[in-house]
Amino acid sequence: MKVGSRGSALALKQTEIICDKLRARYPETIIEVHVVKTKGDIMQDVSLVQLGGKGVFVKEIEEALLNHEIDLAVHSLKDCPSDIPEALEIVATPPREDPRDVLISRENVKIERLPHGARIGTGSLRRKCQLLHLYPDLQIIPLRGNLDTRIKKIETENLHGIVVAAAGIKRMGWTSQVSSFIPSDLVIPAVGQGILALEIRRDDEDLKGGLSFLNDDKTWREAEAERAFLKHIGGGCRLPMGAHAVMGNDIITVSGFIGTPNGRALFRNEFRGPADKAREIGMALAEDILTRGGKAIVERMFR
Repeated sequence: MKVGSRGSALALKQTEIICDKLRARYPETIIEVHVVKTKGDIMQDVSLVQLGGKGVFVKEIEEALLNHEIDLAVHSLKDCPSDIPEALEIVATPPREDPRDVLISRENVKIERLPHGARIGTGSLRRKCQLLHLYPDLQIIPLRGNLDTRIKKIETENLHGIVVAAAGIKRMGWTSQVSSFIPSDLVIPAVGQGILALEIRRDDEDLKGGLSFLNDDKTWREAEAERAFLKHIGGGCRLPMGAHAVMGNDIITVSGFIGTPNGRALFRNEFRGPADKAREIGMALAEDILTRGGKAIVERMFR
């Protein structure tokens, strides 16, 4: 079995997590990791918005799947557009890692104690919008690169800190570097943050069955709700937005927002309902936010 992955240390770590589980389940199967270079990895000096938003980390991997160069792709779900090629299918989402964002700062300063005018690095419009909404005095410095590169830029770019996903930090075993875990009700995570997505060719029924043991129903439902929110709004990385779903006791709670890059306008809300209606709840939340002011932001961003 050929498994496709981006070449970053984090992507390879995530792919090995899946491969180890497959090797344990199917010890007689030879499993090989194939690194696929994506546009987002190659052009690290260009912002994700300029590159075209969501899809820049998955398109070449999906092409490798379609061309039968690989059999399985392991993605970070937050990199996946809401629409995927018709001939492909996401068939499993293993248990979710921590969906929150974290601050890594000089001298371990907590987020609420950052000095006035602190320089904080992030390449995410979602983080920029919410951080400026909460702390308008911050200077948000655009940041690209692999996780280890971004951490080094605290020193090389003279930053007070950076904000990144907790999931990557935890999977790399770097939790000791975290200054603050930012509550998800304070800064709403990206759609699919902390979730791995296993994608195959739609007609590969045998592999679909063989991967089913990796799927976590709670994570799948949360992903359904969040991706329904994303699809109903559109915009991807070009629009400051986020959604976070939590399932418990067959009830799913979905929080979401749309805002402007400067953080001055931000519309958010929270819906909840039966977990088997996850997709419908995500769509209803998106429509509510669009109706209450989000639509004007979307139209302004895409003029």
